Amino acid sequence: MALLNNTAPHLQRGADAEQQAYEYLIAQGLSPVCRNFRCKQGELDLVMLDQETLVIVEVRFRKSNRFGGAVESVTAAKRAKIVAATQYYLSEHAVDNTVRFDVVAISAGSGLNWIPNAFQT
Repeated sequence: MALLNNTAPHLQRGADAEQQAYEYLIAQGLSPVCRNFRCKQGELDLVMLDQETLVIVEVRFRKSNRFGGAVESVTAAKRAKIVAATQYYLSEHAVDNTVRFDVVAISAGSGLNWIPNAFQT
């Protein structure tokens, strides 16, 4: 008996993009720490290690660039939420590593674009 997938198509595309980013970053030598960390401040898509640096990765997917691309969708408000969620994560996990914020932007026509150190706090 086959199980029905009741996930909305846009959520499934987002999950697929996140999995693609996850696999890509592992192939680039990063080590996974956590996926989809949620708190009241927001969500961290991927938390990884690049040697001794804790890397917070925001994964953005756009099926078209009609209303702006994936990179442009990481607005100042979105960055503020990521930073707030990261501060909570760090306080809960007693991490003292250097932190870096990366973006993996995936667009249907442009492929995957990894932007290390995409923004600063």
